Amino acid sequence: MKITSLLSDKPWSAVAIAVCFAILLILPWLHLLPAESAFHLSAYWITLIGKIMCMALVALALDLVWGYAGILSLGHGLYFALGGYAFGMYLMRESAGDGLPDFMRFLSWTELPWYWIGTQHIWWALALVILVPGIIAFIFGFFAFRSKIKGVYFSIITQAMTFAAALLFFRNETGFGGNNGFTGFKTILGMDITSASMRATLCFVTALTLLLCFIGLRHLMNKPYGRVLGAIRDSENRLQYLGYRTLWYKLSAWVLSAVIAGIAGALYVPQAGIINPSEMNPVNSIEMAVWVAAGGRGTLIGPILGAGLINGVKTYFTVAYPEAWLLILGALFIVVTIFLPKGVIGLFDRFKKEKN
Repeated sequence: MKITSLLSDKPWSAVAIAVCFAILLILPWLHLLPAESAFHLSAYWITLIGKIMCMALVALALDLVWGYAGILSLGHGLYFALGGYAFGMYLMRESAGDGLPDFMRFLSWTELPWYWIGTQHIWWALALVILVPGIIAFIFGFFAFRSKIKGVYFSIITQAMTFAAALLFFRNETGFGGNNGFTGFKTILGMDITSASMRATLCFVTALTLLLCFIGLRHLMNKPYGRVLGAIRDSENRLQYLGYRTLWYKLSAWVLSAVIAGIAGALYVPQAGIINPSEMNPVNSIEMAVWVAAGGRGTLIGPILGAGLINGVKTYFTVAYPEAWLLILGALFIVVTIFLPKGVIGLFDRFKKEKN
């Protein structure tokens, strides 16, 4: 197998994708150049690029279940937030030292809740980033898929679950900081979280994770497993008649997607500097679906492109026209649905066909 085939089936597309990822891997280190250098990237830009790559990672995760298995989730913001909270617990313990986190002292707590035990160790925090979203996704997915809930009903349930989780995390007694969530992070492994080297490292790790997840999912989707997911999307009943137990295919894809979303949340938190229940806002999960649709679902590279483009546009319009941003987002989704059913990637393919 050629290395380029891990990036795209088309040689020229593979080269273009490889160049884009190479740029993403190089950009973080430009932050370490002297401020007077023409190639220096400021803290604002390096943080923005890192956060957008985290969002691209979520879009990649959602494309796995929606683009390939035909399962539209409007609740992936939950798994993103759970991964963020899991790593945020470690960051809060680092900031607190041997004492309790600031918000617990403010609420007159005298000891840590049992589920905070061990979170002072980064290895346990990283395990929670994978285990918590994965276990919750497995439990929810098992009962939902076994009950044969599909289509819009499944989407509504995922959104309702996310909204319920947001209401739970808003409560101070749950031990997750209530409305304010976690903030005031100071160090990771004893190193200043706001230092130039740490900012560059976090951005680089995010780019590397995005690349590895993209290559891994590309490889997986080119295997029989990926073809079965496509068959489930196109006609699950026919596949069941052939003897396939579609429950486990759907469930495995759902859990894997949730874990990737959780990893994205864990990478997002130290770069954004905060995690609170607003990340579970149903609007956020809807935006994730828009990223995938705009880029081109079922392509893997499309959702990454869609997340980058839309969040880049959002960064501008939320400053220039903050009141109109949601209207712009809604209009964009309508335009994509009507005129670009295959997203931006589909537009490129159409242009190539017309050129030939």
